Amino acid sequence: MQIYPAVDIKNGKCVRLKQGNFDDVTIYEQDPVKAAQNWIDKGATYLHIVDLDGAKEGVSENEKIIAQIVKRSNVPVQTGGGVRCFEDIARKLNMGVSRVILGTVAVREPKLVKKAVEAFGSEKIVVGIDAKQGYVAVAGWEEVSDVSALDLCLKMKEYGVKTIIYTDIAKDGMMSGVNLEATKELIEKTGMNIIASGGISNMTDLENVEKIHAQGVIVGKALYQKTLDLKEVLQKFEK
Repeated sequence: MQIYPAVDIKNGKCVRLKQGNFDDVTIYEQDPVKAAQNWIDKGATYLHIVDLDGAKEGVSENEKIIAQIVKRSNVPVQTGGGVRCFEDIARKLNMGVSRVILGTVAVREPKLVKKAVEAFGSEKIVVGIDAKQGYVAVAGWEEVSDVSALDLCLKMKEYGVKTIIYTDIAKDGMMSGVNLEATKELIEKTGMNIIASGGISNMTDLENVEKIHAQGVIVGKALYQKTLDLKEVLQKFEK
């Protein structure tokens, strides 16, 4: 199971939100490049970077920071937040990003996802599905659509997408375990590579995610609050 340490960037700093609430922010590191390097030094084999300002506003200055992380990093990086058009995707891939995460556009402009997969390949395009009570939230989780997570997964599969990052917003930043039931349903009903996200706090949570055969899991707050040790996690789950 792939472990993805998370680096969430807001106003140029490494932060965590609670349940996607932009007013409930904890700053963990003033320099996101330093935070990313710390996880690499501890053995991370893949990084998950989110531009929170980009996710909410569609544009942001954090892209320069992400470019620095990619340039200095010797491991692959997947990133999302504020990717709204084909040019955004191309620019991030040209920057050296390994995978671009598409969120809001997957709901609002699904054909753009199809075009991106055809142009860059399914290994380069990931769709992030963030759900509230089973329905997909967009625009930095500020709005909830009338599209169910499962329906969006199946549509993305038709368009050639192979990997989905699934987050239950109610669990995110709460360290109360992932929504196993919903994540398992997506794995079983779509046959796609599902990366679980939101709520990891301890080894048991990770074991539970591994049992449902998730492709990987994103770990954020638990690493920053040191309830999980990345070296131990990698040793156990990335065999």
